[in-house]
Amino acid sequence: MSPTRTAKSGAAQRLAALVETALGGPLPVRLRAWDGSEAGPPTGPVIVVRSRRALRRLLWQPGELGLAQAYVTGEVDVEGSLAEGLRTMWSAAREQRLHAPSPGVAELARAAGTALLLGAAGPRPPAPASQARLRGGLHSRARDRAAVRHHYDLSNAFYRLLLDETMAYSCGYWVSDDPSFGAVDAQRAKLELICRKLALVPGARLLDIGCGWGSLTLYAAERHQARVTAVTLAAEQAAHVREQVAARGLGDRVEVVCQDYRDISGGGYDAVSTVEMGEHVGDAEYPAFASALHRMVRPLGRVLVQQMARGTNAPGGGAFIEAYIAPDMHMRPVGETVGLLEDAGLEVRAVESMREHYVRTVEAWHRTLEERWDDVVALVGTETARVWRLYLVGGALAFEERRMGVDQILSVRPAPGGGSGMPSTPRDWYEGLERL
Repeated sequence: MSPTRTAKSGAAQRLAALVETALGGPLPVRLRAWDGSEAGPPTGPVIVVRSRRALRRLLWQPGELGLAQAYVTGEVDVEGSLAEGLRTMWSAAREQRLHAPSPGVAELARAAGTALLLGAAGPRPPAPASQARLRGGLHSRARDRAAVRHHYDLSNAFYRLLLDETMAYSCGYWVSDDPSFGAVDAQRAKLELICRKLALVPGARLLDIGCGWGSLTLYAAERHQARVTAVTLAAEQAAHVREQVAARGLGDRVEVVCQDYRDISGGGYDAVSTVEMGEHVGDAEYPAFASALHRMVRPLGRVLVQQMARGTNAPGGGAFIEAYIAPDMHMRPVGETVGLLEDAGLEVRAVESMREHYVRTVEAWHRTLEERWDDVVALVGTETARVWRLYLVGGALAFEERRMGVDQILSVRPAPGGGSGMPSTPRDWYEGLERL
């Protein structure tokens, strides 16, 4: 690397001035530019702008999405801990009340002038190949299918590298701080908790909407002898679940259906589960989704929704997540989801926050990603691997800082006379989970 340049003509100093204007406050991290110049605090995380192309990308796409594009392509990097870099930025935003870049005409003109001086002006760079490209009406069947394929059909081999043996891609339940209690134990505890909340008994009919790779489906069929209908839109997931059903001899208890939830026929299920699928339904479509949950379950049957939430100031998934991870996803405050379920005729009986559990779950996935980095890159490429690094690090921080949450919402379809069939004090839900 060339010696650090401190002259005001250095690229880092010019970029720092732009960033401080956009943020409305001092630069919270150190900045190093492609010419070796540096600006910003002498200690802490270092943001490395590796090429002029990064500046051009941010000029065309200011804000979170442009930064994400520059990171996943390697045009921008973080020296040291990515988590610490993101944490520092968010902390500065809170403490100094900085605002996200939303430049006006004057700021854009200044940025364009700086880009011209630095030799970074030019046509808009193409979006990275890993960015989703969906067409059609929002939450049409075809578009939803494409959104699911973008994320969940990345390949079963990739998810086998990332996840534990349960293949559960949702928040675990960390009931022990013992170092020997790991991610797979947390997932089994979560699966058992769901089965207990749903009061599954041998022969009970469970509808698992958005079954993923079948963690709950297989657990309920094996451990509780339930008869399960597993529904997913992802062909890769359906193939995996069918393989596991055959391998475990569960063909008489499990049916796997690859279809849209809107096409599910029948009803009268004893229980319905939907684990972190409701975020993909869409805001306008959620009332109909909640009505479908009510319609599918019998009177006195139970419905469990495990779902991520977000504050009223940021109800969606965010520009990066919606562009790279879960296109068209929508999160809302948990209270609004409770209201929608109640409006559909369900009686909400228990809401349990699992926010801190998701911090530990996502951190476990991130550790696995880093430990198996070379294998992941060989399988999906460096760009997609960097997408997932940013996703997991940023996700854990969002749950840690309460910008996102996740909750289990247990409800019942009341009998015509109003009865719930629920025990007044369900003491057995949590007993012995750490020993599974």
